[in-house]
Amino acid sequence: MPVSAYGPFIPFSLRVHELSHTGRCHEALAAADAYVAFATAAGDEKTVGFLIQGKMYANLMLGRLTEALAVGEELLRRHRASGYALGEAKVLADLSELCVLDGRYVEGMRHLARAGLLLDDVGRHDDRYRSALGSVAEAANAAELYETAVAAFDRLADQTRPPAPTETFELSYAITLLYWGFRLDHVGRHGEATSRLRQAAALSRRWTEAFAGFGPPSAALATKAMLTAALAKLGGYAEARAIAEEIVVPLRDTEHYWAARLAHLALGICLRADGDLTGARREFVAAEQLCAYTPRPDERLIIRYELALLAVEANGLEASRELFDGIVEQVNHLWGLRLQRLAMLRQARQREELEAARARAEHALYVDPLTGLGNRRRFDQLMAGGGLPEPTTLLVIDVDKFKLVNDQFSHTAGDLVLRDLAAIMKAHCRTAADVPVRYAGDEFTIFLHADLDAGREVAERIRAAVAAWDFDHATPGMAISISTGVAAHRPGMTAADLFHAADSRLYEAKRNGRNAVA
Repeated sequence: MPVSAYGPFIPFSLRVHELSHTGRCHEALAAADAYVAFATAAGDEKTVGFLIQGKMYANLMLGRLTEALAVGEELLRRHRASGYALGEAKVLADLSELCVLDGRYVEGMRHLARAGLLLDDVGRHDDRYRSALGSVAEAANAAELYETAVAAFDRLADQTRPPAPTETFELSYAITLLYWGFRLDHVGRHGEATSRLRQAAALSRRWTEAFAGFGPPSAALATKAMLTAALAKLGGYAEARAIAEEIVVPLRDTEHYWAARLAHLALGICLRADGDLTGARREFVAAEQLCAYTPRPDERLIIRYELALLAVEANGLEASRELFDGIVEQVNHLWGLRLQRLAMLRQARQREELEAARARAEHALYVDPLTGLGNRRRFDQLMAGGGLPEPTTLLVIDVDKFKLVNDQFSHTAGDLVLRDLAAIMKAHCRTAADVPVRYAGDEFTIFLHADLDAGREVAERIRAAVAAWDFDHATPGMAISISTGVAAHRPGMTAADLFHAADSRLYEAKRNGRNAVA
């Protein structure tokens, strides 16, 4: 299998995503269930996670929000259990979008705030980071939080300069600017609207030209649709109409309904400007009918406002005043609700920051400052909790003749040895369920989520790694070794019984000549 940062069965996941994005969502769900069985049998947990993600997206595209939320919650539990912060951030953003679409705004803003905070704390900016940031932008778009979406897209652009032809997040960026421009125009902020629409037109035109050389036909048509809508609203009627008339039928034939909506919208604006009010109404109605196909929340509102402007044009302001005033009132009311969601997101972010600060302070109470491992308080917490996962095996580790290190080379050298030993132990902990602790002085413990045989293997690997480690920077000419006692938690055994069993094995290893596992 090809070696990559993804699981060896990642082609399964790519196939599921391909089926979803080409409208074959039922096939995608069936394929995901079958592929999960294969990937699970092979132990490829990474691909299992991607397949679960594919199921969530397929359910979303089918409009099954309840099912998509349930799958997303399952994926969130997996990422949290594995300590995968980037995966957690991405699925939180996806859950935020699902909650917003389901009308659960408070929960959606909480998820979005948490996702943003996690991404702020991530030091690496790789493909997974950009994917998570893209999900944050899409969730913000679903809630019509254009400011938040644009900020995420700006961060994405900073990570990918100059953008490659595959960096199609810029297309989503252009859509965000486009709809933001329409909404700003409808609430009377015309200067800001023009600025956003010009940005959208510039991005769309650049990608239209880029796709003309090599891109897929559907992508080229979609970028042209965005360009026509921006140009029409900016007053470039002749160019917008020529392009829209060329692409609207191919877009409908290939079932690219979101782009077809934009082409119909552009044609309606152009025909209205040319005085063909009947033709303009036909195009606006066609655009609104296509809103039945998974529209953005703000699309129908934009189209109805343009229809209201058409009614004023056709019947005069006095005859259409009641209709137009009602639409304007609705537009302003929904804009106010949008601003409330922005405030809600800021408040959720503040709460998350306070909670994170509290968690960091609490975490510091349980961390040994020298080694970065858990401290004795953390050990006592685990022992007193009574909820050790099954199976659990405890390793009790002691440095052989450590007093000689301090006496012969100084306590500073002893600290260097302890830091190196901690690094070795952390490297051999396989998941977040494996917890290494500096118990006291030169004595360590590791809680392993494993049975006795696996615990013995891990202990032996740690012993061998320490024996092979170069400690000359701290103790030149002196070898360092460890002795380890291993005991498995048994039914009915208390935490104290478990520690006593492992500690007894440690002294057995010492009696057997040290540098040993018992």
